[in-house]
Amino acid sequence: MRVFVTGASGFIGSAVVPELLAAGHSVIGLARSDAAARSIAALGAEAHRGALEDLESLRSGAAKSDAVIHLAFNHDFSKYADNCEADRRAIEAMGATLAGSDRPLIVTAGTAMLTPGRHGTEDDAPIPSSAGVPRSASEEAAASVAARGVRVSIVRLPPSVHDRERLGLVSRLIALAREKGVSAFVGDGMNRWPAVHRLDAAHLYVLALEKSANLARYHAVAEEGVRLREIAEAIGRRFNVPVVSKSSAEALDHFGWLGPFMGIDLPVSSTQTQDRLGWRPVHPDLISDLERARDLEI
Repeated sequence: MRVFVTGASGFIGSAVVPELLAAGHSVIGLARSDAAARSIAALGAEAHRGALEDLESLRSGAAKSDAVIHLAFNHDFSKYADNCEADRRAIEAMGATLAGSDRPLIVTAGTAMLTPGRHGTEDDAPIPSSAGVPRSASEEAAASVAARGVRVSIVRLPPSVHDRERLGLVSRLIALAREKGVSAFVGDGMNRWPAVHRLDAAHLYVLALEKSANLARYHAVAEEGVRLREIAEAIGRRFNVPVVSKSSAEALDHFGWLGPFMGIDLPVSSTQTQDRLGWRPVHPDLISDLERARDLEI
């Protein structure tokens, strides 16, 4: 297949593209800059100039492709709700182009806040989007385009998609530890966040594309839940700072925008995904990557 990949030069996309090429597909990668275009070309793919905000560039990329994998997302958390709505518009634009063609669309969503306090599964529908949970807009857009005849699947990513250079939201916790001189968790730190290595996530996208079923949900989750205290302790060891507990009242002041999520238990299962796709995570776990981390990007 000829696959249009948004976010092709990004952290996960730059791993998905080689996986697609190795599986015999060709790739068109969305590039918003000359640097991104060069990165995509270096991977062996064709660059397609455009941006998430340029809906016509998304439509034209989808129109000349046999399938779409949508990975691009603006992670500027100062305007998170606006970015989620931009993602909705992007999905709807590409979906309109694919409608009625049976060409698959893979949409990216998140596992965070899926079912706080219990193990979320692929059967769980997302919480309706709101000011407090804007990320559900992506799955709502997926359902909307499916109703128009698009064969759409959803890959949900955990809060930490990691390797030895980047660790998802855990990179933010490392930055705070460096800035404030302590590595912190909330309460007893027994709450959990799921995680996956970026190469395992990349392989899942290819399996989801090749075996896609309409409105199937797949969980790119290798570890169902890593305890926040364990993460804080690993950061403390790695960067030689004390490990401390913060109360819920102190969380917002210490963690900023991340504060409301720091004490929530967010475990997620990928059992159905592994059974349906034959996906088996094989790469290092979160703590192993954290302990061997190089110069981490935030």
